[in-house]
Amino acid sequence: MGSAAAVVVTYGPDARTAALIEALARQCAVVVVDNGSAPAALAEIADAVRRAGAQLIELGTNTGIAHAQNVGILRARKLGVDYVLLSDQDSLPDARMVATLVDRLERGTGAEATGGTGAPIGAVGPYIAENKPGGDELVYVDRRWGPRRASAEELAQPAVEAAFLLASGCLIPMRVLEEVGPMNEAYFIDHVDLEWCLRARKRGYRMVVDTGAKLEHSLGDATVQLPGRTQPVHVHGPIRCYYLARNTIFLLRSGLLPWHWRTGYVVWLAKFAAFHSLVADRRAERITQLAAGLRDGLLGRGGPR
Repeated sequence: MGSAAAVVVTYGPDARTAALIEALARQCAVVVVDNGSAPAALAEIADAVRRAGAQLIELGTNTGIAHAQNVGILRARKLGVDYVLLSDQDSLPDARMVATLVDRLERGTGAEATGGTGAPIGAVGPYIAENKPGGDELVYVDRRWGPRRASAEELAQPAVEAAFLLASGCLIPMRVLEEVGPMNEAYFIDHVDLEWCLRARKRGYRMVVDTGAKLEHSLGDATVQLPGRTQPVHVHGPIRCYYLARNTIFLLRSGLLPWHWRTGYVVWLAKFAAFHSLVADRRAERITQLAAGLRDGLLGRGGPR
């Protein structure tokens, strides 16, 4: 079985992050990239890294998740591993998640299990569920108007061909990263995982979820239940309105989306803007961030706000 290293990006972590580092260290090498956490939080992470025998890279400031992931990937490459596993700080894998994902990649049996095309697997991810009562199952499959949550019937299969994989728990062969390229640092945060997966798919790779590999994850947002919706709406902070609006424009202009997905994302962006302008709290701040995000998306201004 090939070797793997996990890249964990931290920014203002809490006590759960130490448990994540220790859980991953029992399964593979671990590289923690800190994106400018406050001294007290960083000291706790450094202590967890020492206990786990992991490596810590301190960036000193918030450089964005894409840049931090790329820094960690470069360190993992120097370790000589075959695979890199990306992880957010607010996830927790089961005891055999990494081995299960590596096995799925090396057996390459996703096509039979998912009715896929038989094209090579570019990355594999776990069955992600929110770690709270009634939490969402975060597995996304192709639908006509874009990625949608997988059905219970699809999740009952050993593997699911995915529209894209969330970064947390995503296992990527180093050779695929070399071909597809690194994470797009212009996005800074939001849609970074989606954009990379779309690039990989354009090169003929498939994204596969192994439902036997489990990952608990926390989105960390407040939720509201709107009339007519079965799923709650996650309410991001105002600054995320900027990045989600801008980066959705980037995606629409990237050439990576089929026309029907572009239509779906235009509709999604309109709904997103309406909700944050009319329903969510701090509406004036949200409107300002949305307007700036739309402007910078159209002007092609990437990086931090």
